[in-house]
Amino acid sequence: MKTVFHAAGERGYNDIGWLKANFSFSFGPFRDEKRTNFGALRVLNDDFIARDNGFGSHPHDNMEITTIVLQGALEHQDSMGNKGIIKAGDVQVMSAGTGVFHSEYNPSKTEDTLSLQIWIFPKVRNIEPRYDQKNFGDKFIQNRFTTLISPLKSDETLWLNQDTTFSQGNFDAGQQLNYAIKTPGNGAYVFVLEGDVNIAGHTLNKRDAIGVYDTDSFAIETNSESKLLIIEVPML
Repeated sequence: MKTVFHAAGERGYNDIGWLKANFSFSFGPFRDEKRTNFGALRVLNDDFIARDNGFGSHPHDNMEITTIVLQGALEHQDSMGNKGIIKAGDVQVMSAGTGVFHSEYNPSKTEDTLSLQIWIFPKVRNIEPRYDQKNFGDKFIQNRFTTLISPLKSDETLWLNQDTTFSQGNFDAGQQLNYAIKTPGNGAYVFVLEGDVNIAGHTLNKRDAIGVYDTDSFAIETNSESKLLIIEVPML
């Protein structure tokens, strides 16, 4: 088993007023040659977006983009003709493929938004752009992982153009968990949304992360009530 540990306080940071962004990997003004990606995982941005503000229309291509809203809501609009609200509990996926423009805006006059934007390198380049969205608010069962994104197309999960699995769960203190790699050869990037846990000899607190690879499974011990996101990706 091999690991790479990313402390929350070592992430890149940019504050432009309406947007306060933490970068797990090199992005925008944050450049670190040792933190460009974890396998196919290229971007994990932890964003605060102020009320009545957001990102204007901008282009992407050949990237698999996932947005997870943790608090508040975002209004999405894109060049494929999609328009709607992504709210807490929703997960949105978009294959940029041959190219797409989109905007993301916090439409609330009273509530700020907390969201994660995650980019993954595609399995196949230059596909037709696609969009999907699903609410998982009522799918979570305490002390179990819920699959958000799977490489197997299903009505129960979302799908990306990559052999990736996203799992999220809420756990009580004192849980002894075992995460089994779903796709042989993949690595898993564990991002602590809340709480603190022990993984592979490391203690992780809120917004810390650890990449685990060259293994079929690994153990997780929760020291407090914890919320975890695991992004499993090919190691390239």
